[in-house]
Amino acid sequence: MLLMKKMLLIVIALIVVSQLWSQNGSMSSSQQTSKEDRNFRIPLIGETAPSFTAESTNGTVNFPDDFGRKWKILFSHPQDFTPVCSTEIMELASLQDEFDKLGVKMIVVSTDALETHVQWKKSMESLDLNGRGNVKIKFPLVDDSKLAISKLYGMIHPASNTTKSVRGVFIIDPDNIIQAIYFYPKSVGRNTDELIRMVTALETTEKSEFLTPVNWKAGNDLLVPAPPSADASAKTKVPDGFYSPVWYLWYKKAAKN
Repeated sequence: MLLMKKMLLIVIALIVVSQLWSQNGSMSSSQQTSKEDRNFRIPLIGETAPSFTAESTNGTVNFPDDFGRKWKILFSHPQDFTPVCSTEIMELASLQDEFDKLGVKMIVVSTDALETHVQWKKSMESLDLNGRGNVKIKFPLVDDSKLAISKLYGMIHPASNTTKSVRGVFIIDPDNIIQAIYFYPKSVGRNTDELIRMVTALETTEKSEFLTPVNWKAGNDLLVPAPPSADASAKTKVPDGFYSPVWYLWYKKAAKN
């Protein structure tokens, strides 16, 4: 009888230990999954832009398919009716003709719901910012209230428990390949002139064999990507339309309009 009692106690102890191990394992697995669920990777330059379907102020959007073979800018916001984001969107709206000339389609993603987007858009279109008159926002404001797009584009991560990191800009080429990425803090407004400069530079280098030097703007001289090598004493004849301050730097003179 005593032996049976000891055996029964051992069995009970084994069952309890097994359950504890199982609970700890489940908790560890749950914690690990939770951590992994917030560790979303930013798609990098040279990779295909992640696709998505979502509702927007312009109806259902299938990105990037709906935008065809155009350059695209995906511009993200952490919340509607915030001061910095509002000025950014209104500035983008005022520059729509400039982006149209470059063949660029704009899409704005914000983490609030569509109903809030509609009210935000209506309010911004009623404002006269900096005395430039009212602007019409033609590009879509996309509902990302479930953070699905923000996760696809790596803007939710373990270091942040809020949507404050959803301040990204992705410039995407006609083949839907990401060509440039920017991220900004929530306290600093983005530079729309730089977006125009970047797209102009990307389009220029895509159409030619040349590069753009520091602070390049449309109409400036271009760089030759692979100048002919020469030692310091060699005399290399510089052809017309080019100039070279040193053997490893060759410039092509910009065409004069």
